[in-house]
Amino acid sequence: MKFNDMLKKKKTDAPETTEAINDTIDNESESALADVPAEKSGEDLLKEELSLANDKYLRLYAEFDNFRRRTIKEREDARKMEGKDLITSLLPVLDDFERALKATENATDVAPVREGVMLIQNKLKNTLTQKGLQPMESIGQPFDADLHEAITNIPAPADDLKGKVIDEMEKGYYLNDKVIRFAKVIVGA
Repeated sequence: MKFNDMLKKKKTDAPETTEAINDTIDNESESALADVPAEKSGEDLLKEELSLANDKYLRLYAEFDNFRRRTIKEREDARKMEGKDLITSLLPVLDDFERALKATENATDVAPVREGVMLIQNKLKNTLTQKGLQPMESIGQPFDADLHEAITNIPAPADDLKGKVIDEMEKGYYLNDKVIRFAKVIVGA
């Protein structure tokens, strides 16, 4: 209660002694002080801020650690399943080879077996071509160290074949326009 309020009260109430007025003021100031919460010191406020900052840091660190573990696991799973499409598309070719092997057990004529193997080879080539594999044409081309691996040099049968690929020991391949296997060739000298 403020001093002005006490004066108004005094005017309306019966006159009191100064001791009674002082007791009233003391009681009111004590009750007012009891209502006001005790203020925290600056040190306590800083300690509280520090503990909040540490808590926030630990939560952020834990969240980042979980994120890192999750992404590593996702990458690992993706790496394991990279070739799934190719493998799935090659399974019918594998089945055809197994059927061809069973057919060769009882076969007496080689021509139908050869024809069956050629069909399987064409199916395999078509499947790989659909996945982006292209064979490299080397015979008759000038030798290119970026595309070819020279096995040996032989004397060229004609002058126009010098420095060109005469024969191919292993075919080279491109996968989506990038060399994935160099052609092993014989070069005319």
